Amino acid sequence: MYKVEKVLPFDHSDSSKSVQVERMFDQIAAGYDTMNHTMSLNMDKCWRTRGIKALADIKPQRILDVATGTGDLAIEAYMRLRPASIVGIDISEQMMNVGRTKVERLGLSDSILFDRQNCCDLSFADDSFDAVMAAFGVRNFEDLDKGLCEMLRVLRRGGRLMILELSTPEYFPARQGYRIYSKLIPRLGKIFTKSRQAYDYLPKSISAFPQNRQMTEIMTKNGFKNVSYKKLSWGTCSMYIGNK
Repeated sequence: MYKVEKVLPFDHSDSSKSVQVERMFDQIAAGYDTMNHTMSLNMDKCWRTRGIKALADIKPQRILDVATGTGDLAIEAYMRLRPASIVGIDISEQMMNVGRTKVERLGLSDSILFDRQNCCDLSFADDSFDAVMAAFGVRNFEDLDKGLCEMLRVLRRGGRLMILELSTPEYFPARQGYRIYSKLIPRLGKIFTKSRQAYDYLPKSISAFPQNRQMTEIMTKNGFKNVSYKKLSWGTCSMYIGNK
């Protein structure tokens, strides 16, 4: 078991991590986008763009967005890549409801679909997608190995996985700045989402998540090929790429 799998949103609950994560995101869905953009100083938008560009050369027509949340990555991917379809999956129905509203407003409901699924137990057939992507949700997996194996299974041969995940900067001054800022995150969370507890969980899950070279080794162990990583914004976010 990886350290991050032991980090739970609600420490005093006997529920599984996936149940707790679902409950947490259902609670903060209404204020999630505002908090996300504020917390990252809008850098999350740039990170999504970088991640989507890493898929452009394979011209994916069917894309799976794992832990889609409110659908920002799926929407941006459709606008930039123009695939035939994107399926966004998540365990939080309230988060996806926010995404459905945004997609409907853009007139993309026929191209971007949402489906409530557990990322570690996907219902799709083998080789269903040209690309799988996930932004800021893999650290919430109850079983990281199983989640990665499921993403590999539904990828076609030659397909690509792209993961964006928040990370801890390694070097001065970004590392020291992040330590100070991470202490402010719970207070911001209480302001924007009325849930300090959810944003107490956030920095703990970031620091516990296997980062950079360690994450590439885990992806390779689970069957991905030509795995690489790239640090973004002084190491506050990392992008992982792996092929099937």
